[in-house]
Amino acid sequence: MRSFIIKKSTLVIVAALVLAAAGIISAACASSAVHTAASNGMTVVIDPGHGGADGGVVGTDTGEKEADINLGISLSLRHFLREAGFTVVMTRDKDVDLAEAGESFKQSDMRARRDIINAAEPDLVISVHQNSYPLRSVSGAQVFYSASSETGRGYAERMQSVLNAALSCDRAAKSADYYILECSQYPSVLVECGFMSNPEEESRLVTPEYRRKVAYALYSCIVTVLGEEGA
Repeated sequence: MRSFIIKKSTLVIVAALVLAAAGIISAACASSAVHTAASNGMTVVIDPGHGGADGGVVGTDTGEKEADINLGISLSLRHFLREAGFTVVMTRDKDVDLAEAGESFKQSDMRARRDIINAAEPDLVISVHQNSYPLRSVSGAQVFYSASSETGRGYAERMQSVLNAALSCDRAAKSADYYILECSQYPSVLVECGFMSNPEEESRLVTPEYRRKVAYALYSCIVTVLGEEGA
């Protein structure tokens, strides 16, 4: 029947169109492929503080949970580090805590973080937090380190200099006895990225754009200290 007869020339045209479409799709797929840098041989553990049942401090004006801000910054930081060839291990990558049922909540949660750190054998541990203080004018990012770690102190002081420049603050690195800084043999810092009690800083910290800015500043800190170490 005439309606089912397809001329040879028509088949050629259809085939050409199919091949052309395939080429376009292939090119589009290639252009959208995720770039993965070659490994630089260094491992960083990112510990987004709090999570799950433990929301951390709460924004004075917005009610935003610290745990959510910590996670947002940490996920962006992971992206920047992976792009630079770092192996990245996170203690959590969603809004969860790590506590085991039937155990002391905080102790169980922190032990689980310690176990992740020890299993990773990292070149650096960075714990991401937000601060709060009764005096609402206080602001700025600050890096903490264990007093028993000279390496941690050196890292923290250099990282604080980078943060001061990148985030326009003027604070000094400080020793502290936080569990996450003391629980392993690996160089560790805890960064309070800003004050949820300061109206201006809180208003910035709740935005994805500023969280990415903070994450990139932390990335620059890590590249600075580990780059010097590997030089």
